[in-house]
Amino acid sequence: MSETQRNTAMDKQQTPWWQEMLFSKTLVRKNVSHKIAYIAVMTTFVVVANMFFEFKLADTQFSLTLAVSALTGIVIGPLFGFAACFLGDLVGFLYNSAGFGYMPWIGLSMATVALLAGVIVNGWEIKGKWGLYVKLALVSVSTFFVCTVAINTTAFWLLYAKTTGYWTYLIARLFVKGQIFNSLFNYAALFLFTPLLARIKPLKIRL
Repeated sequence: MSETQRNTAMDKQQTPWWQEMLFSKTLVRKNVSHKIAYIAVMTTFVVVANMFFEFKLADTQFSLTLAVSALTGIVIGPLFGFAACFLGDLVGFLYNSAGFGYMPWIGLSMATVALLAGVIVNGWEIKGKWGLYVKLALVSVSTFFVCTVAINTTAFWLLYAKTTGYWTYLIARLFVKGQIFNSLFNYAALFLFTPLLARIKPLKIRL
């Protein structure tokens, strides 16, 4: 029996809900050493993204942390993705704080991106040629409103801009400071890289 046939047969068996929350489809059937290796590699990738994957264009700060966080949740699972992204943000801050204080809500928002991406992509069965892209669209919409708007923008407003109306601050952050362009850049990267990862046979990514 091939590995694909074995995975299909095993998928027909019910996986405990707590395993589905911990591990992705890629990892849930693998042995402990494989799980540790995948989690370690993705955690390192998150740390590197928080350290180096940033650049500025005009007045907008671009980074790939949102796309990397989503990919982490997809590849290793919701809860381990959550932990990897929160840790990655913390290590990235310790490496280069740029003179700013630690902002834990940024780590929380990136960790939540991984959680939502892991649940949506691994937990929902949407069959058909465009099934993966439908799930990635759901990831993009949900993470934008939950993480970029509800967590990050609200935290920044409460701490630094309460004298300004919330909706005024939200519009300014998205369109004047350019956060919406950074989000669109990351979601485009997510749509590009997720199918490419699945095509790299040695990785055996299951979506």
